[in-house]
Amino acid sequence: MTKLLGLPKQKWYFDDVVLYKETVSCLEQLCKTYKIGVIANQELGTAERLQQHGILKYIDLVIASAEEGVAKPDPRIYQIALERSGCKPENAVMIGDRIDNDIVPAKRMGIKTIWIKQGFGGLWNICKEDEAPDNTVNDLVELLELFKL
Repeated sequence: MTKLLGLPKQKWYFDDVVLYKETVSCLEQLCKTYKIGVIANQELGTAERLQQHGILKYIDLVIASAEEGVAKPDPRIYQIALERSGCKPENAVMIGDRIDNDIVPAKRMGIKTIWIKQGFGGLWNICKEDEAPDNTVNDLVELLELFKL
């Protein structure tokens, strides 16, 4: 995102990562009905960081770019997730804040998409049809409403 906006890339301090306040309650509700996976462009140790934040117990599958050697938006990282989860694209939903890395590649694979407009990715302006998600929510509470939980 920084490259797209012409901003210098800053060092990422993992200790600075803070969960949205409704993250735990959202995951608690979703994991009762759905299998949850994470597909992330992350440095080594993604699962350990999720554990440190106390949310790994809600997540069934973690696919991280550093461990897999492939990063979003490359469709291979989505294929890895689908294969390991045993899920067909038409039965999967990609929930992401990035149109370019999350929504567009997932849609191309036949995965349903939900754009969550929290954080930096929520500033994206959709300009092309292939960027349009199947659904849009502003926060995790709206996500639960969309799934009728």
